[in-house]
Amino acid sequence: MPSAALLDQPQEQLSLDKLASGSDDGRPGGDDAALTELLTSIRRHLHRHPEVGMQEHDTSRFLRETLERYGLDVHGPVAETGFWVDIGGTTSSANGRPPRVGYRADIDALPMQDAKSVSYHSRADGVAHLCGHDAHSAVGVGVALLLHARREQLPSGGGVRVFFQPNEESVPSGAPMMIDDGVLDGLDTVYAIHVDPTLEIGRYGLKTGPITASSDRFDITVRGRGSGHSARPHEAVDAVWIANQVMQALYQLAGRITDPRHAAVLTLCRLEGGQAHNVIPPEASFGGTLRTVKEKDRNFLREKMQRVAEETAALYGGTAELDLMTGAPPVVNDAEAVAAARRAIEAHFGPEAVYDIPKTSMGAEDFAYYLREVPGALLRVGTQSGPETRFPLHDGRFDIDEHALAPTARLMADLLEARLGDGG
Repeated sequence: MPSAALLDQPQEQLSLDKLASGSDDGRPGGDDAALTELLTSIRRHLHRHPEVGMQEHDTSRFLRETLERYGLDVHGPVAETGFWVDIGGTTSSANGRPPRVGYRADIDALPMQDAKSVSYHSRADGVAHLCGHDAHSAVGVGVALLLHARREQLPSGGGVRVFFQPNEESVPSGAPMMIDDGVLDGLDTVYAIHVDPTLEIGRYGLKTGPITASSDRFDITVRGRGSGHSARPHEAVDAVWIANQVMQALYQLAGRITDPRHAAVLTLCRLEGGQAHNVIPPEASFGGTLRTVKEKDRNFLREKMQRVAEETAALYGGTAELDLMTGAPPVVNDAEAVAAARRAIEAHFGPEAVYDIPKTSMGAEDFAYYLREVPGALLRVGTQSGPETRFPLHDGRFDIDEHALAPTARLMADLLEARLGDGG
């Protein structure tokens, strides 16, 4: 009897030969009914059963068992709920030791409510796949199966490592844990994708250099002196008012003491202080994120935030404590890795399928940690085809057109195989 984790999959296991046979009409990247059915089933199972970072135990088990059913050997767990599979080649290589290429899929969901009315609606209250990691995982399975089916064509000594990473969304995130557990050992280049609801299905976004920003989270606690009556604020040290002064000062930093031509944004998203309408509380706190593209600006602003908070609070008789949580650095795509991706996209879908991303996103992605160690690239995958698939990431209504899954898996499998042949 199959495990409960596998019950959402098609009852009949598809053969590797059928999955690897290509599209029904013979075109690379065209509609592939068998692969689409499998990957859609995987994605919908994950969408129904989401788990937040470092709690992806059932998610990991489901993905591992799926791959093992097709004969792949799983290495793990690593980073608690992560794992990887290695697909090695058997053919001789004329270029000495061929490279080893990596592919990352993230598996965690968000602590948010699913607001969609679909058959695969999240069954977990307050947890949902609203950033596309269910799609990333399904594509990762597809990449692994396609390469496993053609493993005898891959060069001996080289190969591909497909790894499934927990906890991309939180700080600290899962990528450094995966690196510590050896996921990059022996790899020469690494790739990942991210779904993009602003791009139409069939288009792929590329950018050399920084494609996302860094992201640091912070909390600031402001303390006054005891409590006070709202009728006599001069007799208190007003923590709420001081917090407001600190907030206004912080908002002046990006673009005033940093070069306004350098993308940097400090955003405050949380504010707490007091419970009564007529009592000045002794303490107030707020928090948000700092995002930059240049590491110099990041370090400079972090130091200034500390000084602004402490000195502004001291000016009015209070104190301020900054708790800064270092998040992911910018994702910086390698030029050759992007060029190879462009060649693969154009070979599959034609040059019109490539979208050259003009500006760096101020969002963040912990795939950046891998690219600090080895060259590689993050690709954007178009997943919108109408109103229901245009909602932004981290929106309760977010969804994708699942017809993007199979072509993307085939594209990435072919790209990784090509990198083995061209030296990484």
